[in-house]
Amino acid sequence: MADVVHKCNFKREAGWLYYLDKNGDVSRTKMARGKGGNKSKPEVVEKCAVKRQDGYLYFIDKQCNISRSKMARKGK
Repeated sequence: MADVVHKCNFKREAGWLYYLDKNGDVSRTKMARGKGGNKSKPEVVEKCAVKRQDGYLYFIDKQCNISRSKMARKGK
């Protein structure tokens, strides 16, 4: 199961890809369609400054909160 790390207050819009950037903030960029690719720069939606820990996968869940889940590692 996933643990909520940070509660955010933004609404998703269609046509945008939301992700957690390297600074721990929620950013978005236009989704690429076809061979043209995406030429737009990412914009920060909400500053969260989440500190990441090793061994966890961080993601934005359906309620637009930042969550984390323990990664399954083979051989350990």
